[in-house]
Amino acid sequence: MKNFMILLFSVLCTLSVWAQDADSLATKPLSQAELEPSYSPEQAWSAANEAYIAGDFARAEELYSRIVADGKLSSKLYFNLANALFKQDKLGEAILYYHRALRLDPGDEDIRHNLSIAESRTKDRIERVPEFFLKTWLREVRMLLSCRSWTLASLVALAIALALGLLFVLAQRLPLRKVGFYGMLVAALLFFATTWFAAVERRVILDREQAVVMTSTASVKSSPDRSASDLFVLHEGTTLRVVGTLDDWSEVVIADGKKGWLESARIEQI
Repeated sequence: MKNFMILLFSVLCTLSVWAQDADSLATKPLSQAELEPSYSPEQAWSAANEAYIAGDFARAEELYSRIVADGKLSSKLYFNLANALFKQDKLGEAILYYHRALRLDPGDEDIRHNLSIAESRTKDRIERVPEFFLKTWLREVRMLLSCRSWTLASLVALAIALALGLLFVLAQRLPLRKVGFYGMLVAALLFFATTWFAAVERRVILDREQAVVMTSTASVKSSPDRSASDLFVLHEGTTLRVVGTLDDWSEVVIADGKKGWLESARIEQI
């Protein structure tokens, strides 16, 4: 009888614990992560596009950001994310991702157009230091194609140069030899030009000096110290160049050549 009472008491205790656990599971709210569906990058892309079309820009931003976090990067992804951020008046983040999209696809007119609109909304009006017209022209030509496209163009130019070189060496007739020789020179020049554009574009992609101000205001100091005097104030969305770092500070240069120190937490590199 005693053993039976002990066994009955144990069963009752077990049932009580199960009941408490079931009750806690029924009343405990699920976390956001538990409520969110598990998307593949392709599903997240479709869902984000649908959310953007429906005007749910916050949801679109969240889903695009998931894909970025998964490392599935592309100019189109950055562009769509920037658009979703811009629609929410997150100017600094939008300009950051427009720039990242433009780095991957510098010839895309839609990215350039939207970036110019976003930059027109910034508060800072900084006049750029004038540059030699040839440098400006070369940059505009370089930005017509991506790094990959320039690389492919250089390989094509090299193949043509080699083919024309063979024509010059093997042709028996003088007119064909002239075509081969002068054509080889032109193709060789194109090869060097496209190779140079590809190399510069690659350097731009890998450049980590460019950054964007991410806070509403940022005071640029005369030295890397909060107690240092303010030289000027920058606002959200302004682009600048980081030329040095010291602890939690970055030495920055803006488009008109002014220089100073800014807290690194206030900017994000492109």
